[in-house]
Amino acid sequence: MAMAGTPVMYGGIPVLVLKEGTQRQRGRDALFTNILVAQILSDIVKTTLGPKGMNKMLVDPMGEVIITNDGATILDEMDVEHPAAKMIVNVAKTQDKEVGDGTTTAAVLAGELLGRARELIEKEIHPVVIIRGYKMARDKALQILDEIGKPIDTENEDELVKVAITSLGSKTFRGVREKLARIVVRAVKRVAEKKDGKYKVDTKLIQIIKKEGGSIADSQLVDGIVIEKEVVHPNMPKRVKNAKILLLNKGLEVEKTELDMEGRITDPSQISMLLEQEEEMIRKMVDKIAATGANVVITQKGIDDLAQYLLARRGIMAIRRVKKSDLEKIARATGAKIVTNLDEVKPEDLGEAELVEERKIGGTEFIFIEGCKDPKAVTIFIRGPTKQDVDEIERSVIDAIHDVRNILLEPKIVAGGGASEVEVARRLREYAQSVGGREQLAINAFADSLEEIVKAIVTNAGHDALDILVKLRSEHEKGNVDHGFDAFDGTIKNMYEANVRDPVRVKKSVIKTATDVAEMILRIDEMIVAKPEKKKEEKKEEEEEFGE
Repeated sequence: MAMAGTPVMYGGIPVLVLKEGTQRQRGRDALFTNILVAQILSDIVKTTLGPKGMNKMLVDPMGEVIITNDGATILDEMDVEHPAAKMIVNVAKTQDKEVGDGTTTAAVLAGELLGRARELIEKEIHPVVIIRGYKMARDKALQILDEIGKPIDTENEDELVKVAITSLGSKTFRGVREKLARIVVRAVKRVAEKKDGKYKVDTKLIQIIKKEGGSIADSQLVDGIVIEKEVVHPNMPKRVKNAKILLLNKGLEVEKTELDMEGRITDPSQISMLLEQEEEMIRKMVDKIAATGANVVITQKGIDDLAQYLLARRGIMAIRRVKKSDLEKIARATGAKIVTNLDEVKPEDLGEAELVEERKIGGTEFIFIEGCKDPKAVTIFIRGPTKQDVDEIERSVIDAIHDVRNILLEPKIVAGGGASEVEVARRLREYAQSVGGREQLAINAFADSLEEIVKAIVTNAGHDALDILVKLRSEHEKGNVDHGFDAFDGTIKNMYEANVRDPVRVKKSVIKTATDVAEMILRIDEMIVAKPEKKKEEKKEEEEEFGE
């Protein structure tokens, strides 16, 4: 690392290009440092790969503990400083944003590609040649995935459940995987919209509520919305069947004027008159609500005490101060229209649900709005013994939701357990021979990197990686494309028939994002790090010292 504040002589004239204190690293030193950092970060998450992967304990500055083997969570929670490390973290974020799964695999593959690139650079192969070879390997790998991918019937719930189970397979709650998988599939299908033969899935319409204190098996899918609220008045009904729901983004209270006005009251009767006017306004509001036929009112803002009392007398349930996002989900689930002006409310603006009920779960009140006819927003209610359990289940369920969505968007799957990686690597080596030149070395390095993912899965399951990889290669040479490693029983088998299946869309995204970040890092031949700005306290001390 060189200091870059020294003047450069040009024609006898000193030229200061960079500020004093700037650090500069060039050539192989800069490149190898970046590669090393990327490998270190990749190695951190590598041990979490596969159904037998290890967990990481993350402790934030406030002492909050997270125990997980989810790559995106681990990388997101780590406070990394080095620019190259931040690039690997961005790989995970990109992968998570694009497909919602495969974050660990993308980070590991990026680290392996860079590690093998370093070996080639040490053999005097230029980074540009390596990048060219990697791009050729990437394009060929995507083509191979399309060829070996099997179409899936998206209307067959059982087939989608198998994909969701695979996504949940690397987690600790194996006994209830099928129930959780079925919940996930039904949730995604509820919010999916099909147009011109293609699906559109907004996963934000799947609300996830979690509460510790129960069994994982108590988790359920609610055909509607659950909100952490309670009925506003004790005399209101706590359970309403055949609910007619009015959604308001205004409060049931007299609005205060925003103008700064000052008045003088000379007669006590004037106070009484003002109060009577306010009461009359609130009574009219309640009368208008009752006239619509609504028996449940949910508002984004407050509800006056008198309004609560009057609504309770009419047997109308009311919930106040509901978040705008929740209000929008309720509208999607029940078919209601969010109303601003009570004078314009029509009966058709009301939403419908079989049941709206307040339930106390784990010491917390929740409002369940369920039994919606054609809900376009649903809720997965997660239970578990501890906070760590429900947090981990939530992360796993989110991965499974995205995997099912990926299948709907691109209905193709490949066998899991490293089967697709071994097959793609095998075909890439054949392809490399036809390419020739120095690029074939980079293509072979790409194939080796893919097999490192398989080795990690095997190693994390406590088996000999080299031995298993040799056997897998042998099976694939015989044409057994779907043979992979079953981490649960330590055998090599047809993983497609064993119902271990992965979306092709996820595999493609892993290869694209990992290759992109490897290219970005390999193109860096110089690092210039500016001198950190002095803190205010340090500047103040200097000023005092020199009397400025």
